[in-house]
Amino acid sequence: MADDASLNEFLATAVDAAKRAGEIIRKGFYQPKHVEHKGEIDLVTETDKACEDLIFKHLKQQYPTHKFIGEETADACGATELTDEPTWIVDPLDGTTNFVHGYPFVCVSIGLTIGKVPTVGVVYNPIMEELFTGIRGGVASLNGKPIKVSAETELMKSLLATGTGTNRDKLIMDATTNRIKNLLVKVRSLRMSGSCALNLCGIACGRLDLFYSLGYGGPWDVAASIVIVQAAGGLVYDPSGKNFNITSPRIAASNPSLKDAFVEALELPE
Repeated sequence: MADDASLNEFLATAVDAAKRAGEIIRKGFYQPKHVEHKGEIDLVTETDKACEDLIFKHLKQQYPTHKFIGEETADACGATELTDEPTWIVDPLDGTTNFVHGYPFVCVSIGLTIGKVPTVGVVYNPIMEELFTGIRGGVASLNGKPIKVSAETELMKSLLATGTGTNRDKLIMDATTNRIKNLLVKVRSLRMSGSCALNLCGIACGRLDLFYSLGYGGPWDVAASIVIVQAAGGLVYDPSGKNFNITSPRIAASNPSLKDAFVEALELPE
C-alpha cells in the first residue's frame, strides 16, 4: 500500500482531472447532443469520449507506469483485466441518459485500486457543483467538508435508492419490479437518480440510507464511490450479505446498523 503522502498526491491529481472533465460536461450539458447507442437503451455521447480521453491523458502524464480501465475504452476494446498494479478505473460520465435529457444527476467518477483494493475515490457532479472525495482509511468529504453515513437504525424509516438498469429482458424486468414492490412496504420511500456513483455518494453523506444495484455496467460505476462510502463509515457488500467483489455487477451499501435487516429484506441468493 502506498504511504499517506502518495495517496494524497493521487487524490489531488484525480480531483484535477475530474474538474477538467467536469468543464466539458458542464458546457455540453446545455448544448444539443450527438447520441449513439451502445445497446437498445444504453447511450454514449461525444462528451463521454472527450472526458475519458482528457482524464486518461492527464493521469498517464503523471503516472505512466499505472494501469487504466475506462468505460468507453472497455466498450470499444473489451474489458481490461484488473491486476495488483495501481489501476485507475474511470467512468467519464456516469448518468449519460440523465445528461442527454438535461437531468442534473451526472458525474465524473475516478477511482484508483492498489492490489485490487479501491483506495482513492473522486466523484464530481459539475452541474450541482458537488465534489466527493475519499481515501481508504481516511476521511470522506463533500466540497472539502467531512461527511458521514446516516445514523438510521430502522428499515421503515430509511430512504432506499436503486436503478432498473438497461436490460429489457422480460424476466429480468419482472424480477426487478417485483423486488422493488416487495421492498417498498419495508422502507420509507424509494429514489432512482440514474447514477450508481451518485447513489453511493448519497449513502456516504447520509442523504440516502440504503442502496443496491444488480447488473450495473462495470467496475467504473463503483470504483471511486465505494472508497467514499467506506471512508464515511459505511459498508459496501454483496446484496446477499457476502463480501463485495468489484468484478461482479452486484452491490449494496448502507450504514453498519442497517446491513443485516437490509440483506434480509433483499432476499437475494449468493
